[in-house]
Amino acid sequence: MSDNQGPIGPNEAIKVSKIETFVLKNSWVFVKISTDAGITGWGEMLKDDAKACAAGALDVADYLVGKDPRPVVHHWQAIHRGAFYRGGPIKTAISSGIDMALWDITGKCFGVPVYKLLGGPTRDRVRVYGEVSEKTGVNAMKVGPQSSRKAFKYIESPLFVDEVVDRFKALRDKHGPGVDIGVDFHGAVQPPTALQLIKALEPYNPWFYEEVVQALNVDVMAEIAAKTHIPLATGERIFTKWGFKEILEKRAATILQPDICYAGGITELRIIAGQAEAYYSPIAPHNPQGPCSLAASLQIAGCIPNFLAQERGDNEYMELLAEPLPPVENGYRPLPTGPGLGITIDENKLTDLIGDPKPYGPQFDPDDGSVVDW
Repeated sequence: MSDNQGPIGPNEAIKVSKIETFVLKNSWVFVKISTDAGITGWGEMLKDDAKACAAGALDVADYLVGKDPRPVVHHWQAIHRGAFYRGGPIKTAISSGIDMALWDITGKCFGVPVYKLLGGPTRDRVRVYGEVSEKTGVNAMKVGPQSSRKAFKYIESPLFVDEVVDRFKALRDKHGPGVDIGVDFHGAVQPPTALQLIKALEPYNPWFYEEVVQALNVDVMAEIAAKTHIPLATGERIFTKWGFKEILEKRAATILQPDICYAGGITELRIIAGQAEAYYSPIAPHNPQGPCSLAASLQIAGCIPNFLAQERGDNEYMELLAEPLPPVENGYRPLPTGPGLGITIDENKLTDLIGDPKPYGPQFDPDDGSVVDW
């Protein structure tokens, strides 16, 4: 079980004593930072390169062990700027996991949730989206451009486009206008097909279009954004304030979706949110990961003014938590009130899930065998 150590005084000494990492069979990667005061902090990192992230976080011990964990922003700067080659998903994921764990420790030291250390709360509850049902209490969702197969041709046929539209229309008819439905292109749809789909789906009022194309060419995304009144969203493959700068400046997306596990952690997401506020853009954090990811994202929701909604905010993560998160009601989850991230990892449950991560691999066009995006 995680520690139950109470708060300590601001002038009391505390030092980092150990860094540990855990790779789970489902590719989630956790980092645990222990201190000589008995207070521990937990963070989470990018899952695609699980073993690399886990190993890289251990290297940070050379810098961090023996230091006071509470100057979190100072440590973020030291880890980021202490490297000659900066940025990139793996390096920034390592910073993100360490940052979360340090904020978790700092909140526990003062006996308050992280959002209170960052000027919050800015709201009492957090809009979430995920599985819409009476059981989950969720009233917003996201789907792909659904058809009998994924959209991977450079230019899809009218028959394919019509099938996607018919399925989305059926979903809209089923749930009505009271449920928000986003469409996630996942960066796997080529621009000509993306343009066809966004125009054909407009009459059915999608909440947003996510990753209509890969974020590698921001100009292309900006061209598409200028051709629809539906908001574009992106950010799950973009990291740090520098990565989001061009998106905002070129108006390539209205909604930013940084992932707290590799965009830079709590420290950096708060800065990204500040950048976005200057462009009247909201934040909807990406989250395909585990409980630290969700808990840290909820801390961001509690301390920024321009928050929109939290992905997978309906997940209870009972397989890893000693106590469940506050339940979702009418589409909202109450802000956590516990110290730090507001969760307690059950290490006995965690141990049962440790193992080799599931592999990722290429996908192919069944018609000609060429590699396609997924």
